[in-house]
Amino acid sequence: MTAPGGTRVAYLGPEGTFTHQAALQWARGHAPSDAGNDEAVTAEPLDTVRDVHDAVAAGGADVGVVAIESSVEGYVVPSLDTLLSSADVVAVDEVALDVSFDAFVRPGHGELTEVSAHPHGLAQCSGFVTGTGLGTAPASSNAAACRDAGPGTIALGPTICGELYGLDTYATAVEDFRGGRTRFLVLTRRSAAAAHLARSRAAGETGWKTMLAITPSVTGPGVLARITAAFGDRGVNMSSLITRPLKAQESKYVFVVTFDEAPWAPGARDVLGDLLAAGDALKTLGLFPAGAGFRALDGVLDPDHVPVGSVSAKDEAPARDQGLLW
Repeated sequence: MTAPGGTRVAYLGPEGTFTHQAALQWARGHAPSDAGNDEAVTAEPLDTVRDVHDAVAAGGADVGVVAIESSVEGYVVPSLDTLLSSADVVAVDEVALDVSFDAFVRPGHGELTEVSAHPHGLAQCSGFVTGTGLGTAPASSNAAACRDAGPGTIALGPTICGELYGLDTYATAVEDFRGGRTRFLVLTRRSAAAAHLARSRAAGETGWKTMLAITPSVTGPGVLARITAAFGDRGVNMSSLITRPLKAQESKYVFVVTFDEAPWAPGARDVLGDLLAAGDALKTLGLFPAGAGFRALDGVLDPDHVPVGSVSAKDEAPARDQGLLW
């Protein structure tokens, strides 16, 4: 759907992916041209996360939408690595969707031999997959699994895929955990980021999240402690910390930190200054309003939701010895 002067949104296709839903949700609420009108938006499905990035970088799309994190399966590595390796693209907004999977088959299907979905989808529905006793067939996306489902395939995907690709529903809500959510990032060219952020600020946004890549100049004992202490000393809350390898250097890593302030806030600006003074290389991968994503990491840990086999000070000494291997 297109209108003159409309917004071009690239997303990981084909039609019917969760990313497609996220792209339309963002466009209805945030597209600057006639916002809220689907006719002002061109939503273009692309084959890979890299294709979405390249369309944005080359100006073929105004924004791109890619999944970045599942509340069940964690970070989507191709999306994260694409941002790390990009000179020209940055995230300026996010969308969070509740995620549920239905299982589909072709009408008049034959003997069922496999279950197909994106690897994250297969992982989120592992109980159902195991229960079928069938093999798995990873797909580039959940919607692609549904679109390409053969007569022997059970395909897992959003409810919309049944009607979209002429499939029969085999089972509904087959995910292992109800209430799962996935975060999606909205990407644009770095040169256009200021305009997107200005619109968010004009709309009254005051809470922000920043994704920052930190590459330490010197590695070794204490480097991670130094970096995390820089945030704690300035009173800036870190909500996420992950590591990714530097592709060109063995045993060298970049730390990707998400913190709960905008870079221009006094505390965050002080942290960035401290890290620069220590010789670290910094890159903002994303800056977006804080309201859409997962709940911040605060409050008291629920003891019923920790990894099986975890121990605490409440456990007897033999249990602690076994759990900690000390």
